[in-house]
Amino acid sequence: MVFLVLGRGKTGSVVADIAHEHGHSVRVIGEEENRDGSALTPPMLTHFDAIVDFTTPQAVIPNLRACLSAGARVVVGTTGWYDKLDEMRALAEKRGGALLYGTNFSVGVQALLRVTRELALAAKGYRYRISETHHATKLDQPSGTALSMKAALLAADPDIQVEIASRREGDHSGLHILEARSDNDAIEIRHEAFSRRGFAEGAIKAAEWLAGRNGCYEFSSVFAQIVQPRPS
Repeated sequence: MVFLVLGRGKTGSVVADIAHEHGHSVRVIGEEENRDGSALTPPMLTHFDAIVDFTTPQAVIPNLRACLSAGARVVVGTTGWYDKLDEMRALAEKRGGALLYGTNFSVGVQALLRVTRELALAAKGYRYRISETHHATKLDQPSGTALSMKAALLAADPDIQVEIASRREGDHSGLHILEARSDNDAIEIRHEAFSRRGFAEGAIKAAEWLAGRNGCYEFSSVFAQIVQPRPS
């Protein structure tokens, strides 16, 4: 397959490396080459099976408008833009393109979200706190993953009170801690990313899965399909 990676940042660079490891051809475009999606013309986009965006909340919307208007297939690992999700979904459906988005493409984080839901169902009457730490250049806070954890708790019990605390420091790849506390005890669940590789591997698997499909998908909802082994 041939993939286009948008973003020359640390995560985008790892995504390109993983795509090469999977045997794909890759082109990478940085934000300085693609102001307001200007490089993403319909003729150029026809050369790619899927586009993977790891840019910024400001850059992702022009990128999506350009790609989806051309009927392209886009995997978005960027967060902080979901107020425009309905608009982007409608554009994908209108133009026959595809959009796959998610707050976190890590297999470990998908397991974390599942355990979070199970904990909320089992630990009734507990008070919940989510703390998350990311690198100093991450623009959105709370993180998309922390918001997904909160959503998982509320889906299990709408009456749960959830506090989120965010920290931005150094080059931290990502730490999320969920604490459930009662008057009798406390339960803690922790996920720490040691590098960006886990996110990148998930994003490339998502791009492989999305190629040839149409519509709009949230990563967690199709995660089981994406990670299934390919038929031999």
